[in-house]
Amino acid sequence: MGMILVARSRRCALPDTWLAERRLANRRLQWRVAMGTALCMVASAALAVWIVSPGSRTLAQVDSMRQQISAQKAELQQVRENAQRDVSRMAIKLGELQADSARLDALGQRLVVAGKLDPKEFNFNQAPGMGGPEKTVPPARSLPYDLSVSMEQLAHRFDTQQAQLGVLQSLLTDRQVTADLIPSGMPIKGGYITSPYGERIDPFTGHESFHPGIDIGAFRGEQVHAVAAGVVTYAGVRPGYGKVVEIDHGDGYMTRYAHNSKLLAYVGEHVRAGEIISDAGSTGRSTGPHVHFEVWHDGKLVNPLAYVRR
Repeated sequence: MGMILVARSRRCALPDTWLAERRLANRRLQWRVAMGTALCMVASAALAVWIVSPGSRTLAQVDSMRQQISAQKAELQQVRENAQRDVSRMAIKLGELQADSARLDALGQRLVVAGKLDPKEFNFNQAPGMGGPEKTVPPARSLPYDLSVSMEQLAHRFDTQQAQLGVLQSLLTDRQVTADLIPSGMPIKGGYITSPYGERIDPFTGHESFHPGIDIGAFRGEQVHAVAAGVVTYAGVRPGYGKVVEIDHGDGYMTRYAHNSKLLAYVGEHVRAGEIISDAGSTGRSTGPHVHFEVWHDGKLVNPLAYVRR
């Protein structure tokens, strides 16, 4: 019987365990490759996030700044509207002040006329002379040009008016002081002249004589007023005059009030124009109640008629 020989190669002779180990190694390699790929993808994604993130933050900051600018623009618009309202109110007030200034000009003109000032002596339309070194002061804040110029002009006008009114006040005060010291008006309110100044027929003798004053009819006890401010230099009895009051008004003027029933002023008293100094009567050489009124200037008798009619 014949024998059949079967030859096996070495590859075929490898054990099964080796093949299993190879398969396991291959799977491990595949797993490692998959893990490496996954890690690369994760790293790429992280890198992309890291690269994109600063841009996103910048965009957020830009958006925030735009919102802030919008809010500031709204606030600026509100400020501009408020400023415009303030400017409008200032313009209205400026118009009112300009009207007041015009009224002051008109009042000043009336005062000049009322004070009987010589136009050459005082002109309200012309600013009084002023001067001094120039010193520029920068403005604290700016205003619209037209409004600023108008306010500067008005301020200058008020300064001029203030100076003018100060000069006018001084002139009128001087005039008033002078006028208060000059005899003016009747010593009896609503009185009438019963005997003139100068030559007349004496009521006691019937002969012609000189009358040094004027006689003003009055009721007994009627109030007698000083015709100008001054100082009482005499209050008593003089021959022919009866009870008499004499007042020195300064500037050479003196007035005498005679035939009073009662003396109310005293020597050394300062009296004002129109102040009561005595009660009318008929003391001294008199035919009935009246006031004998004399005016002296620089030591000389003058006609009182020119003063009682002032």
